[in-house]
Amino acid sequence: MPRRTPPPESPAPTPQSNMSSPAPPQDDLDMEPFQDEGLLGDMEQEIEEEDGEELFGDNMENDYRPMPHLDRYDENLLDNEDDFDPMSVQDRLAAEAELRQRDRELGILRRDDRELFYDREDDEDPRNKRRRAEKAAAGETEDQEMIESIENLEDTKGYSIKDWVVMMGPRTEIVNRFKNFLRTYVNARGQNVYKEKIKRMCENNQSSFTVEFPTLGNKEHVLAYFLPEAPFQMLEIFDEVAKEIVLSMFPSYDRVSNEIHVRISDLPLIEELRTFRKLHVNQLVRTLGVVTATTGVLPQLSIIKFDCGRCGFILGPFQQTQDMEVQPNSCPECQSSGPFTINMEQTVYRNYQKITLQESPGRIPAGRVPRSKDCILLADLCDRCKPGDEVDITGIYTNSYDGSLNVDNGFPVFATVIFANHLVVKDCKQIVQSLTDDDISAIIKMSKDHRISERIIASIAPSIFGHDYIKRALALSLFGGESKNPGQKHKIRGDINVLICGDPGTAKSQFLKFVEKIAPRAVFTTGQGASAVGLTAYVRRNPATREWTLEAGALVLADQGVCLIDEFDKMNDQDRTSIHEAMEQQSISISKAGIVTSLQARCSVIAASNPIGGRYDASMTFTENVNLSDPILSRFDILCVVRDEVDPIQDQHLARFVVNSHIRHHPSKKDVEEAEDIENDLQIPQEMLKKYIVYARENIHPKLQNLDQDKVANIYSQLRQESLATGSLPITVRHVESIIRMSEANAKMHLREYVQEDDVNMAVRMMLESFVETQKYSVMKSMRKVFQKYLSFKKDHSELLYYILRQLSQDQLTFQKHTNEMEALIIEIDEKDLIDRAKQIDIHDLKPFYQSKIFENNHYVYDAKRKIIIHTIPETLTDD
Repeated sequence: MPRRTPPPESPAPTPQSNMSSPAPPQDDLDMEPFQDEGLLGDMEQEIEEEDGEELFGDNMENDYRPMPHLDRYDENLLDNEDDFDPMSVQDRLAAEAELRQRDRELGILRRDDRELFYDREDDEDPRNKRRRAEKAAAGETEDQEMIESIENLEDTKGYSIKDWVVMMGPRTEIVNRFKNFLRTYVNARGQNVYKEKIKRMCENNQSSFTVEFPTLGNKEHVLAYFLPEAPFQMLEIFDEVAKEIVLSMFPSYDRVSNEIHVRISDLPLIEELRTFRKLHVNQLVRTLGVVTATTGVLPQLSIIKFDCGRCGFILGPFQQTQDMEVQPNSCPECQSSGPFTINMEQTVYRNYQKITLQESPGRIPAGRVPRSKDCILLADLCDRCKPGDEVDITGIYTNSYDGSLNVDNGFPVFATVIFANHLVVKDCKQIVQSLTDDDISAIIKMSKDHRISERIIASIAPSIFGHDYIKRALALSLFGGESKNPGQKHKIRGDINVLICGDPGTAKSQFLKFVEKIAPRAVFTTGQGASAVGLTAYVRRNPATREWTLEAGALVLADQGVCLIDEFDKMNDQDRTSIHEAMEQQSISISKAGIVTSLQARCSVIAASNPIGGRYDASMTFTENVNLSDPILSRFDILCVVRDEVDPIQDQHLARFVVNSHIRHHPSKKDVEEAEDIENDLQIPQEMLKKYIVYARENIHPKLQNLDQDKVANIYSQLRQESLATGSLPITVRHVESIIRMSEANAKMHLREYVQEDDVNMAVRMMLESFVETQKYSVMKSMRKVFQKYLSFKKDHSELLYYILRQLSQDQLTFQKHTNEMEALIIEIDEKDLIDRAKQIDIHDLKPFYQSKIFENNHYVYDAKRKIIIHTIPETLTDD
C-alpha cells in the first residue's frame, strides 16, 4: 500500500471523521451543560487518559477507506532517473569486502552465514570462543551493551551500605569497576599484576588469589570504602567477577575449580582479640594470634538437594547459609510435606575447619589473661596452619546463636566467630618469600665481608656492654645447626641450647628479651610461672563437645623457633624433668585420657638462672653453684658464666656506656650522635639482621666435608680427662655433637655451603670457653694455659693485648695506691712488660694495637721515644 503523505495544511477534524475510540453514550453522560462552559474537551481528555487509546473499534474499517488527497506519493521524494551503471560481480564482491573491513575497524559485529548456526552461547563457534579468550588474556574487552554509569557511587541516597551494594544499579557499577581494576591495573614496572596472579593461580590449580587492600584503595577508593562495611556482599561480588575473568582467560577452568575466591590482604588496621566489640560485628577485620587448637577438616553443605520420600522428586538446589539450616516445606510435585532426605550425590560440599586463635604471648597486657576466639576456615584455607603457628588473619567478625550461652547467662547472648578470608602463617618461609631482590642482594653482599661474624655479634643486644662470649653463643643459637635423620630412624637435633648463669644485675633477662624480639619465632616464659604441662602439653575436656582435646604448651608453640625460659632455677625438679625429652629428642610424648601421641618441639632452649645463694662463688665448681642435675646440664651445648667482678677501669667504662645510652635514647633526643658509639660502624640494623638470620636458616644448609676428626677426638679425650679430674662438669658424647652443631651454625653465619676448618676451630673455642668458665678459679688459670692455642683462635689481638695491658695497669695502680703516689693521675707502663706478655701468646707486632680504637678510647698513649705506655686515669676514679 503506498505511503500517505500529509498535505501542507490538514483539514480541521469534523464530527464525522473516524475516531480511534468511540464516544461515550449520551445516556450515560449528558454533555449539554458542559458545552456552554467550554469543558467538553477537558472531559474527553480525562476519559481518554484514564481508559487509554482503543485501536480496535467498531468502525475500524474506516481507516482503510479511499482518501485520494492522501493516497499519493510526494513528487519531491521520487527518483525517476534510470541512470545507474550496471555493477559487475567482481566489483560487488570488492565493495562488500571493503565494507566488512570498515565494520571490523569500527568494531561493528557482523554475522555471516556460518555464524547463523551458533546463536546460542552454548553452541558458539569454537573459533569465536577461542578468539574471545585470547582477547581476555591480552586485557582487551569486546563491545558489550553499556549500562549507565553511576558516577556518585558513594552517594547511597539514605540506604545502608549493605542494602545499597545489592541493588541492581550499584551492583552493576561495582562489577564493572572491579572488573576494570583486575584487567587494567599495572605496577610501577608496567606489569599487569592481577593478570599474572590469575595465570599463576591457574598454573598451580588453585582457587584463590590475593588483592592488596592499599592497592585497591588507591585505584578504586569507593570499593575500598564499601568493602569493610559490607564484606559479605562485596566479597560475593568480587568472587563472581573473578570467576568470570578466569573463565574468559581459561574457558575450561571450571573443571578444575568451580569457585574462585578473592583474598583481601594488608588491611591497614590490626585489631587485638580483646578489643573486638559490637562495633566490629559484620565488619572486615584483621588480627594476629597464635593457633592453640584445630579441628579436623570436615565437609560442609554448600549447595544442597533433597529427595522426596513419597514421589522421589529431587528438590533444589538450595544455598546453605552459615547461621541456619535450609529445609523445604513441601514437595512441588506431590504437594506432600515430606519426609525429605539429602541427595548425597548431587549435593555440593566444601571444606570446613575451626581453629582457636589466642593472643600472642608478647602482645598480652601485663596482668591480663590471654583471650581466645574461634575462627572458621573454608575452602582452600583449611589445613593451612597447625597448633603453635603465629598467624595473621583477615576475616569477617560475625555472630552466631549459641543456646548454651543463654542457659548459662540467663539472657540472650550471641557467640562471635571470625570467618577467615585471608590467612598468613608467620614463619621463616613466609618471611623469606616476602624478601625483595634488593634485600637478598644486600644479604649476600654482607656475607662477603670478612668481619661479618664480628658485625653480627656487635648487633646482638647492642645496648648491653661487653659479654662478647654470651653474644656469640646467642648468635650461634639463632642460626642453629642442621638436624639429621638417617633412614627416618635416628633423629639428631640441630638446635643449640644455651644456659646463662651468673650474678644478678648482669643483664641475663635482657639477653632473653632481645632474642624474643629478633628471633623469627619465640615464646618467653619464666620458671616460677611455668608448670610441666604448661611447658609441654595438656589434655582438657572440651566444654562444648565434652571430648578430650590436646592443647599445646610453650615448647610446642615454639616449634621451629626459640623457647626462652627465665628463672630456670626456680622451677620444680618434677617440672624441669618434663623438658628432658624436648631438649634432646625434640618431641613430647603424651599418654593421658586415652590420647597417645607425640608432639614436635623442634626448638632451641635458651635459659637463664641464678646461682645458689644469689651470687656465683668462683672457689666452687659449676655444679656446686647451681641447683641443676647432670642430665639437664649435659643437654645444654653452651654454658655461659657471668661474673660481676670489681674492676675500676672496666666499671668506669660500663657506667659511662649506660649513661650515654640513656641520654642517646631519651624520647626527647631527636638527633642521635652515632659517632659516640665505638662499635656503631660494625652494627647491622635490627630489621636487616632479622632478615639475615631468616635467610640463612631457610636457604643455607652447610655440609660436613673435610672435618678435622683428629682434632675433635683429641679435644674430646682431653676434656673427658679434665672433667674426671676436676669433677666440675660432666663431658658426654653430646658435646661432640655440640661441636658439629656449632660448626654448622658458624658456617651459616657466613652463608657457606660447606663447613671449613675455621668453623670447627670456632666451635672448639666455644666449647673450651664453656668448659673452662665452669671450673674453680685456681683450676681455670691452669686450664687456660693448657688450651691457650684453641682459646685464642680468631680473637682480635687488640682485645687480647688490651686485656693484658689492663692487668698491667691494675698492678701498677695497686702499687701506686700503697706508695701514695696517686696525685699524678698518670700510670706509666714499660713497653717491655707488654712485649714479654704478648710473646707468650705468639703476638710479636704491637703497632696495630697502638693505632686501634680500643687503645685510644681507653685513655692510653704510646710514647715511642721513651718506649713507655702512658695511661691517664679519669678524675672520677681518684675521688676516694
